[in-house]
Amino acid sequence: MPRLLPLSAREVCAVLQKHGFAKARQAGSHIIMRLELPGGDSRTVPVPNHRKIAKGTLKSIVAQSGLDAALFRK
Repeated sequence: MPRLLPLSAREVCAVLQKHGFAKARQAGSHIIMRLELPGGDSRTVPVPNHRKIAKGTLKSIVAQSGLDAALFRK
């Protein structure tokens, strides 16, 4: 399985939006993405607004989103 490569915040947000997340707000240098789940629950993922998001941070975003890591590969 290929490794995760650094992506920009714009690319990460595009993947999240494609899978149901919406931009809730922006607090400083972080974009807060939210997915509304059935039953009134929600899943919130902060995305740092950087040109390149480090691999470790991207791995954390993938885990918090609950999406497959393959979706974040170019």
